[in-house]
Amino acid sequence: MGSIPEPPKEVDISVALSACDLPSVNQHVKNIAGLTEVVASGNDTARLKMLANARSLVHALETPRETMIKHCWAQPAAFTALTYAVDSGLFTLMAQTQAPQRVSDLACRLGHDPALLGRIMRHLGAMQYITETGPDEYKPTNFSNALTITSMGAGYPCVAGACMEALAKFHEFAKKTNYREPHDVFNSPLQYGYNTKLDCFSHFAANAPYDMQFAQHMGAYRQGRPSWMDKGFYPVKERLLDGFDHSEDGVLLVDVGGSFGHDIDEFRKKFPRAPGRLVVQDLPSVIEQIDNLDAKVERMGHDFFTEQPIRGARAYYMHSVLHDWPDAKCAEILERTTAAMRPGYSRLLINENCIPDTGADWQNTGQDIMMLTLVSSKERTRLEWNALLEKAGLTVIKTYDQIHLVRSMGLHSFQDHILTFPQKVYIAISDIMRPASTVHRSFMEGIMKDLGSFSSLLLY
Repeated sequence: MGSIPEPPKEVDISVALSACDLPSVNQHVKNIAGLTEVVASGNDTARLKMLANARSLVHALETPRETMIKHCWAQPAAFTALTYAVDSGLFTLMAQTQAPQRVSDLACRLGHDPALLGRIMRHLGAMQYITETGPDEYKPTNFSNALTITSMGAGYPCVAGACMEALAKFHEFAKKTNYREPHDVFNSPLQYGYNTKLDCFSHFAANAPYDMQFAQHMGAYRQGRPSWMDKGFYPVKERLLDGFDHSEDGVLLVDVGGSFGHDIDEFRKKFPRAPGRLVVQDLPSVIEQIDNLDAKVERMGHDFFTEQPIRGARAYYMHSVLHDWPDAKCAEILERTTAAMRPGYSRLLINENCIPDTGADWQNTGQDIMMLTLVSSKERTRLEWNALLEKAGLTVIKTYDQIHLVRSMGLHSFQDHILTFPQKVYIAISDIMRPASTVHRSFMEGIMKDLGSFSSLLLY
């Protein structure tokens, strides 16, 4: 077992009491000022660039002590208070009027102890999640209003009740396992933290309503993200609709592990004239909870570790499925799915994140730690995706990268600055052999050995 090194003797306490990076402050301020007008015009690219500079400015100005207090006190307390506000209906009540409301009145309507509610709201106000308008008086913000949307608020009680112990005790688990990366879904920080023998999703299901809240949370996570079916991404008409087998029971798209059917319903709306059946599959406990899905989308209870009951569909689609499982389990999922595919006709579409070698985005790295602690899995790099696909009988022969770069937008002060947003890699295993040496952007092409012919896979 490794030992914890002693801190270097030359580190003085004054380091913890000084701003982290004062020399960079002026540049961050200039960067923010230079973007003000563009952001005000509604340019979202400029907003994201300003936000990144604002985060860097805060980091530069804060002392290590202040950051430590934020991590150890303010942020855990904020998460606790936000969970309380969502779970108790506080934000829903506040959203009924945008006017300032007194703690005593809110407490009376909710049936809460006003002293307790006042302390919760005071911290929410201090963290700017609600706005303080006077002594024991607050009004809602866009953020608190947004958390009244079921999918937006669901993640808080779900993470607090069904995930947090895995995160909180990860350091203990890592020490007990000699600081080795976990690969067993039944021996992860989640089992250690909750003293359970259940895997993550069985753990959610056994502790309702966390299973429903998790599915709702995933719906919010997918909002505002680029869609694989949009123009300029995967060529749906050419690769799926053209060449579709118009048999009586022909299935166009199977959404494997599709939760409440968010993605396949989006496909239905964007391609209303598409032929064939649309099917969403997930565990029966999830499918039974779907209450708002168009009748054109068929619902099917299915465990993707078992034989795929729909054979010969035009496409099998998986969104954020494989990142939930370590490599060995992914191989099982891929084996069950590819066994149902019709050689030369079926396609396998995989929608996932791909971590870049450098400059990873905080959303992706945060999600990676969640995968580590909950399911012994990961957000994979390109090399890791290649290795996984090869083990599943896939040979990648062509790579295209899609990297989102935000440039100066004509602003002189930003001519030398480039901001990299979350990288996504689009992979397609094509039914047409291409030269292995040809490299373009946006797609990776290869062949499926185990089918003896070519099928398609899209990864983003």
